[in-house]
Amino acid sequence: MSFLSIQNLHKSYGDTRIFSDINCEIAQGEFVTLLGPSGCGKSTLLRCIAGLTGVDGGQIILGDQDLVPLTPQKRGIGMVFQSYALFPNMTVAQNVAFGLRMQKVARAESDKRVQEALDMVELGEFATRYPHQLSGGQCQRVALARSLVTRPRLLLLDEPLSALDARIRKHLREQIRAIQQELNLTTIFVTHDQEEALTMSDRIFLMNAGKIVQSGDAETLYTAPVDAFAAGFIGNYNLLEADAASRLLEQTVSSRVAIRPEAIAFAEHGIGAKIVSHSLLGNVVRYRIDARGVELFVDVLNRSADELYSCGQQVSLQIDVGAIREVA
Repeated sequence: MSFLSIQNLHKSYGDTRIFSDINCEIAQGEFVTLLGPSGCGKSTLLRCIAGLTGVDGGQIILGDQDLVPLTPQKRGIGMVFQSYALFPNMTVAQNVAFGLRMQKVARAESDKRVQEALDMVELGEFATRYPHQLSGGQCQRVALARSLVTRPRLLLLDEPLSALDARIRKHLREQIRAIQQELNLTTIFVTHDQEEALTMSDRIFLMNAGKIVQSGDAETLYTAPVDAFAAGFIGNYNLLEADAASRLLEQTVSSRVAIRPEAIAFAEHGIGAKIVSHSLLGNVVRYRIDARGVELFVDVLNRSADELYSCGQQVSLQIDVGAIREVA
């Protein structure tokens, strides 16, 4: 059953259309990611749900209530931005309690809920510190606690991790996901980072040019992209025009195809090819290869430097035909 229903939503600024006919359904307790390039409309959509930006048409129904006529304060929504937006003259506890103070929650109840929220984000001992005494990751956790303490019906996260370094970002995304699951809190997360989307989400809505072009779980979006944009944005597909695919596979191919780089393997016998270059991506080595005049990328596990192929080396390839996808 749908908990949040977005129906025929439209938004423009003057003659510039941001998005139109946005329709989606989100279940209670679901973690959904809006994924897409800069300018695709994902952050504007989030702000429309929050009530920070008005809409030109459509409905945003949370539970059984249309949010569009309501002010942000009456929507029961928590939001965390990329910028922490903490009050520098307030302690951590005072920052977290700010929303409760606006709701005129009794002091004893407020103190209890603030401490619970800080414990949840592992900052229970930092209540008396000020924002300038915290790291970026700690500030973002304070912002998260401030959103959670009001017990929102819906949590919105607008690229909250993009300003953090890789190690802190990984830890915080795991923490956010764990808290979301513990609270069974319906959450919409905006990012342009495919790794964040793939690792955190129950479902992903992939957006481009103001449209949701594909939705589904991480495996569906990764293994079955609906078009060339989806294939190019999720993962690192080899996108081949029909003539290149026909030359590579030595059979007639009538449409553009997408082949995942890990679906191509080195073999004793197969398609003749030459190593052009390689790059190390942590536990994966990505080879750029010329195969029958077609440039391909091939990903293999990085086992040992002794096993690396050298530039110019002749190799043979086998392609998992079941992993070849036709794309528009």
